[in-house]
Amino acid sequence: MQPHNPIEHVVIIVKENHSFDNYFGSFPGVNGAKLPPAQDPPAGGDPPHDHVAWLQRATHAVKSQYSEKDIPAYFSFARQFTLCDNYFTEVASQSEPNHLMLIAADSPIIDNANKNRTYQPQEPFKIQTLPKALEKAKLTWATYGDLGFSYFEKIEELKGSPNILPWTRFDTDVAAGKLPNVSWMYAPGGPVELSEHPPYGRNAGQQTVKLGSQWTAKRVHKLGHSKLWGTSVIFITWDDWGGWYDHVDPPLKDKWTGGAPAKGPSYTNTQFSYGTRVGCLVISPYSKRGIAKAFHSHVSLVKFCEVTFGLTPLNARDQASDDMSDSFDFKQKPLAPPT
Repeated sequence: MQPHNPIEHVVIIVKENHSFDNYFGSFPGVNGAKLPPAQDPPAGGDPPHDHVAWLQRATHAVKSQYSEKDIPAYFSFARQFTLCDNYFTEVASQSEPNHLMLIAADSPIIDNANKNRTYQPQEPFKIQTLPKALEKAKLTWATYGDLGFSYFEKIEELKGSPNILPWTRFDTDVAAGKLPNVSWMYAPGGPVELSEHPPYGRNAGQQTVKLGSQWTAKRVHKLGHSKLWGTSVIFITWDDWGGWYDHVDPPLKDKWTGGAPAKGPSYTNTQFSYGTRVGCLVISPYSKRGIAKAFHSHVSLVKFCEVTFGLTPLNARDQASDDMSDSFDFKQKPLAPPT
């Protein structure tokens, strides 16, 4: 199947836990709020960011902000390519439901599944996914990195797939010019956490946004300076808000009807979608340089893949979603690789 634009390779890099204002609120020309400087790593550890914390965000969200000196690569990419300042997480909560949305445009959960949330369906989740749709269309996909294993293995139709790969395989595949049509990319954990997740656990002192953004920049530069650049797009986004303040209140799309956790307040009829605004960088020879102002969400990335490769929508959510088209100009002179 021929793509509907010059893009043959879509790479979705998913980093962790930062709102738009926390990272990009000081970038020139965006709808941002100026906040006090953030420490790297943050002194307070990992802010609460589940659905209860999200409902209390007006008074409990951490109001601080990183600057260009902390994440210089991201500011550089924003100047060279496209930064979306009206891009929202899909679910008003934390990691797992938002990661599922980036894979399947769907989530049967509103918080990370655990023993205290008895309303959750049992894993593996029985949802339709973009990877399976790609396979049915004779197209290719892969997920690179430890977190990919965590989330893809929890979906019934993807469990045990040979396309769930270590992150180091990404560099090998780029060098060989053999990237699949769609890739999801996740930073490694271990002795030095590179996902940009705020500090938690025994390696808390080694979790910095500077190290995490440097890791991301290396992956971007490897692809940008390969023979795949001319037919590729890299989306960099953040899975959830991480407990950080953002001054733009997300619109209400859906309310949660799945029940309440075993402990804590009821979630019934509270906001399920959308969640807090996060950054999204669009890096491609066909990026429309500047600030993209149209409304986007995580499912917009799924929709972009569907439109690009001529796939049928998975469900009503992605069928109704924006497709990121305002971030591209496929008739322009292709942009140079990232510097």
